[in-house]
Amino acid sequence: QVQLVESGGGLVQPGGSLRLSCAASGFTISTYSMTWVRQAPGKGLEWVSDINSGAGSTYFADSVKGRFTISRDNAKNLVYLQMNSLKPEDTGVYYCAKDLSPVPTGIFGSWGQGTQVTVSS
Repeated sequence: QVQLVESGGGLVQPGGSLRLSCAASGFTISTYSMTWVRQAPGKGLEWVSDINSGAGSTYFADSVKGRFTISRDNAKNLVYLQMNSLKPEDTGVYYCAKDLSPVPTGIFGSWGQGTQVTVSS
């Protein structure tokens, strides 16, 4: 059974950092593209970042490029989202998702329950 569990969210001041983790079970993350998506209060889902299977090419939304890093630990079956220089507009629920393909398609087979990130002074 495929399961994704996010953790690491919380309250942080503007300019601060957080590292989100996504613990995967029931499949091997290195064989699928993995994605982080967020949802700000009262808004729709926003794609944040992808990491491919294999060599792990990464992709980022313009809104987070240069501030966020995505990575994975294949041995632990974990996906990370390192978030630096956080801004209030980064506030939202962050979801980890498993793509149906080794490369990003935007079609997801599984989602986690989400972790709340709040950036506020």
